[in-house]
Amino acid sequence: MESSTTSGGTSRREATRQKLYEAAVTLIAEQGFSATTVDEIAERAGVAKGTVYYNFASKSVLFEELLRHGVGLLTASLREAAESTARGGGSKVDALDAMIRAGLVFIDRYPAFTQLYVAELWRTNRAWQSTLMVVRQEAVAVVEGVLREGVAGGEFSEEIDVPLTAAALVGMVLVAALDWKSFQPERSLDDVHAALSRLLQGRVSGRR
Repeated sequence: MESSTTSGGTSRREATRQKLYEAAVTLIAEQGFSATTVDEIAERAGVAKGTVYYNFASKSVLFEELLRHGVGLLTASLREAAESTARGGGSKVDALDAMIRAGLVFIDRYPAFTQLYVAELWRTNRAWQSTLMVVRQEAVAVVEGVLREGVAGGEFSEEIDVPLTAAALVGMVLVAALDWKSFQPERSLDDVHAALSRLLQGRVSGRR
């Protein structure tokens, strides 16, 4: 067990890192990585410049850890949605539907991070590219797990391409949510979820 002093110090450092994450993601989403300076991040976070370097060796390291942190939160929310559905006796389709909603809730809460994350997926010349691929796969793997269990249990066809289907589902949520936030902000989360749920359950053709 950690002492209360150690625990308090750890909590304060985590709180500081969280402020730096939030400041960095907002600034980088607004003006790009190259144009964002450490001084601006420190000012936005309300800390001294030295505090940034105390927590992160460089701006690049800060951004890499930001990606780990943000995608880690998304992965955890997807996993919890699947596990909660399983505890409640729901089907694998129910689990995927719950994960879609969890993804939308995450994006609704962290729109700037999501915008940044999607943009970075298209760039291949970044120092953190390998880290981005690892954390992306961690999120997709949660969906893959539900699909594989569904195939094994006979709920899904054995013919589905599990990795590609999982990536497609995650991509669907990301792109649909960004379109929602950018071009249809008047729509509610429930409305957007209902539309994606119909796609998931194959109810877009009009057949019953």
